[in-house]
Amino acid sequence: MVARYEAWMCNMLQVLYYHLAMASRAGHTIPTLLADDEPLAREELTFLLKQFPDIEVLGAASNGLETLEMVEELEPELVFLDVQMPGLDGLATIRRVREKHPANCPYFVLVTAFDSYAIEAFEVEAMDYLLKPVDKERLEHTIERVRRYLSERQAPAQSEPPTPKPALQRNKVLVKSGSRNFIVDAQDIIYATIEDGLITVVASNLEGQSNYRTIEELQSNLDPEIFWRAHRSYLVNINRIREVVPWFKSSYQLRMDDKRQTEIPVSRVQTKRLRALLKL
Repeated sequence: MVARYEAWMCNMLQVLYYHLAMASRAGHTIPTLLADDEPLAREELTFLLKQFPDIEVLGAASNGLETLEMVEELEPELVFLDVQMPGLDGLATIRRVREKHPANCPYFVLVTAFDSYAIEAFEVEAMDYLLKPVDKERLEHTIERVRRYLSERQAPAQSEPPTPKPALQRNKVLVKSGSRNFIVDAQDIIYATIEDGLITVVASNLEGQSNYRTIEELQSNLDPEIFWRAHRSYLVNINRIREVVPWFKSSYQLRMDDKRQTEIPVSRVQTKRLRALLKL
């Protein structure tokens, strides 16, 4: 009976992964975060952005440190932020986010009452630079630019031939534990997580560090039908998910099949897809 349940659960997770992958290709809104220490400025920009149906304002921060926390929690694709904010200014905030997530960073648009930060905006690779009060037509230009950049990020260039799936995915991964290097079967990996640029791999009977630099790089060398990016910082083996656990704010966590039964957060985007697919 237990073996039959485990087989059924495995099949359901495979179906879930397939539908999650398909759903990610469908049209989507642009998750957006606002950051400004002036309440009236936040309200004005929120009002203007409501005129763009594909812009989904997730929330608003009042300083740089709060912005960092909300970027981690909400995973926006676009951030509008003031330059002069208490605690941590907009330029320093962008640098912090880029240092922590160099391969999966949101696009930033600086919004300020001063026109003297153009060079600094260029240095931190801000997508655009808007002056207060924000002009509607100028904002439309910015949003169109954001759409174009996101489209190019999510779809391969048409001039390039589609990248074929490798004939053989790696089925062995090197994991460093203490002073020893172990070779781990990919199917034994339960999940991997990254913190401060270091990837930790948790397998059935082993935990250690990987020499891959990013989660994206690790994922690209594993079977995409098995390993799912449930969160920006987590890659999970869908065959090793024990339970889907309801969490606060209508989100979910995945209880994994490791010794500690680790609970892994599902990102905001993936939570939305998870709820729709499983009728949660």
